[in-house]
Amino acid sequence: MGRKRKGRDISGWLVVDKPAGPTSTAVVNKVRWAFDAKKAGHAGTLDPEATGVLAIALGEATKTVPYITDALKAYEFTVRLGIATNTDDAEGEVIATSDLRPGDEAIKAALGAFVGDIEQVPPQFSAVKIDGERAYKRAREGEEMTLAARPLYVDSLLLIDRPDQDHVTLEMVCGKGGYVRAIARDLGVALGCYGHVRDLRRTWSGPFDAADGLTLDQIEAMARTPELDDHLLPLEQGLAELPEVKATAEGATRLRNGNPGMVIGSDVEYGDECWASFDGKPVAVGRFKAGELHPSRVFNL
Repeated sequence: MGRKRKGRDISGWLVVDKPAGPTSTAVVNKVRWAFDAKKAGHAGTLDPEATGVLAIALGEATKTVPYITDALKAYEFTVRLGIATNTDDAEGEVIATSDLRPGDEAIKAALGAFVGDIEQVPPQFSAVKIDGERAYKRAREGEEMTLAARPLYVDSLLLIDRPDQDHVTLEMVCGKGGYVRAIARDLGVALGCYGHVRDLRRTWSGPFDAADGLTLDQIEAMARTPELDDHLLPLEQGLAELPEVKATAEGATRLRNGNPGMVIGSDVEYGDECWASFDGKPVAVGRFKAGELHPSRVFNL
């Protein structure tokens, strides 16, 4: 029999404004400790040196993580032109240089090739698995790998600042699975001058905004207090991209047992994915079919 996990049964979302330095896993562990929560997870990894929105799910909210991971998210990042590194960021070793510095118009013209449905090769130093082993582990051992290209949807990619001839600041809105470092690398190649990410900030992710995030110092100062609990956002924030339907009393009981239950919804069609509530609380997520919700996830609140 497995050991019972210690901690509180607490559910909801906390928006963290992650600083540069700690890993995403370290931030999750800090938040879980601060709330004394049984269960916690995050919706979308940030590299250690990246900053900005890291949405942490507690308890039953972890069941909504895929909906935040799938949502659009925005990044603001600065590309250092003229230098390529083996990690595609400022932490790596320089592997190529160029004296060419394209003008603003040339950069804007090149950005169009990175918008829409594109194919992107992950960085050598990434968490992609190769034969069951992380690529970054092999890269650290000096191995050069041929990584398969992966699809990425980029909603927009804009030049928002040119601090100097060596740097360009971009804003990108994209779907899941994107590597900003790969965008910087490939843009540098397209411009013929090389490039890597100098700094990176995720400004929003789905319904969560960096402006609403707590710092790690704030979280530590409020740890294990009702004041920190007051910053917890409701579980349904993770379902913001889905339509809501209302479950009947009998339907809610059936849904909680994992069975199809009667719901009422005027803005959903047959087969739509949506979430059901009853008495102001989320009950389940599933597909709407002939007046019933067929649950794929059930919330124990």
